[in-house]
Amino acid sequence: MNRYLRPVSVPDSDALAHVQRLCDIAEPYAAGDEVDRLFIAAMNESNAWHAARSPFFASLLTAGQLANRPMESTADLARLPYVHANFFKGHEVMSVPPEEVKVRLTSSGTTGQKSQMFFDDWTLGAGQRMVARVFDHYGWLDEEEPVNYLLSNYQPRPGLDLGTSFTDEYLCQFTQVQSVEYALKHTGSGHEFDPFGCIRALVRYAEEGAPVRILGFPAFLSFVLDRMRELGLPQLRLSQQSLVVFGGGWKGHADQQIAKPELYRRIHDQLGIPDERIRDGFGSVEHSVLYMECPRHHLHVPTWSRMLVRSVKNLEPLPHGEPGYAQFISPYITSVPAQSVLLGDLVSQHAPEECGCGLATPWFTVHGRAGLSRNRSCAIAAAELLKGAS
Repeated sequence: MNRYLRPVSVPDSDALAHVQRLCDIAEPYAAGDEVDRLFIAAMNESNAWHAARSPFFASLLTAGQLANRPMESTADLARLPYVHANFFKGHEVMSVPPEEVKVRLTSSGTTGQKSQMFFDDWTLGAGQRMVARVFDHYGWLDEEEPVNYLLSNYQPRPGLDLGTSFTDEYLCQFTQVQSVEYALKHTGSGHEFDPFGCIRALVRYAEEGAPVRILGFPAFLSFVLDRMRELGLPQLRLSQQSLVVFGGGWKGHADQQIAKPELYRRIHDQLGIPDERIRDGFGSVEHSVLYMECPRHHLHVPTWSRMLVRSVKNLEPLPHGEPGYAQFISPYITSVPAQSVLLGDLVSQHAPEECGCGLATPWFTVHGRAGLSRNRSCAIAAAELLKGAS
């Protein structure tokens, strides 16, 4: 068994038995009544876990519509209390003792408000196993040939605790690493976007012929492709086993954002990477579940999570197809009462059959982000480094 798929144990096998069973489901897109019943049982355990350990969440649960009554079906998820992601930018709340925190991650760069999230052994291990299972589902986990990486993200430095950088460094462990290049170079006093370094790396990778994996913010790769075109560089032919997985977004450079189909076409035209091996991923440090695009480029909700869309007018749940705020729900997290989080992202959710890829879980489209001036993320801070460099 791949080491990233090995069993991980909940901190209390009696109190979190259904959480364990749910997270042990290996198929990332399993669905059905039995899975739904297991999910609700796991959520009831998660709520009880956090209510017993977090006075903040205990008050939230008591004051809410559930009022300490267990949920009976997925219909009750609409009555589940939620925490807005912005709450974590100003408050440190935990459901485990500080000495059990293994990793602390933040959501933004050197400026702006930062969400701080804390991960115990189980939360970190279970979350990483989810990511590995998604990659394994698409056959991206056990490819044996050494890989050259271009990380459209921050070069590591002592004390760097950004969630996006942590994730990309973890994803590099899924293969043998031949070399790594970073789009955001550490200069000693900060980070600086280096498009020419990225171009040199891509040219070298094309000459070497080994598979290439490009991970991170799409804006940086888009600007690299712009610079390649301006320089009149010919098309590169990267290995057909190359892979692009985006995470983050355009955020502060929305005025220069191009549509996904156009970006994917340019990646294929300029780098030679097949469309089916270009994917976007969605997640946040406040809700560290990976939502990965299927081959039809739709973001599907995995087995271990559920999603609601709430009205921007009154926060009431909305039916499929209508845009609103994204509420993500997952019982796996034990370290922080973030099992139900409302994000500032505007999304619409759709039924599985509207995709046609064959996956049995719903999918969603991201339409934008509300409150950019206050609801910052690491992609916004990273985008600021593009100023004057593109």
